[in-house]
Amino acid sequence: MKSVKYIVALVAVCFMPMAMAEKIAVLGVQEALLASKAAGSFRDSLKKELSGEEKRVVDLEKQAKGLREKIQKNGSSMSQEQLNQSRLQFQKAFEEYQRSGQALQQKRIEREQSFIEDMRPKLDVVIRKIIEENGYDVVLAKQATVYTAKGVDITPRVVELLNKQ
Repeated sequence: MKSVKYIVALVAVCFMPMAMAEKIAVLGVQEALLASKAAGSFRDSLKKELSGEEKRVVDLEKQAKGLREKIQKNGSSMSQEQLNQSRLQFQKAFEEYQRSGQALQQKRIEREQSFIEDMRPKLDVVIRKIIEENGYDVVLAKQATVYTAKGVDITPRVVELLNKQ
């Protein structure tokens, strides 16, 4: 019983500064970043940049599917040597498809991480400016909240200021 009282007191002390906060806001950092004009431009340029590689991956997938279907359809009428040759072609095409798809995915991830790294300082400046202008005591992650009153979410304001930069 004594330990329960101790835990309750400890939890109360931990949340006391938040209970005393007068101005609280919530912010969806990822939402703000993805809603910015810079993110839209980045998505468009990334799509253009990777379109050739995406087309190549789709073509490799079609090639592998075609070879698989050929084996399934004509496999029983092929000689063992032809069947082995077709299986080898399919295996090579499928492996190339997988390699190309993974390389494309890795390239996309690297570009997105680079974009986030470039935008993070700008985002931090905007958030600090809003906090200082409005005197917020606490800014919570939007994902961590269950309910917020209207006007508490500063995400749209962050997007607006990001777009002005």
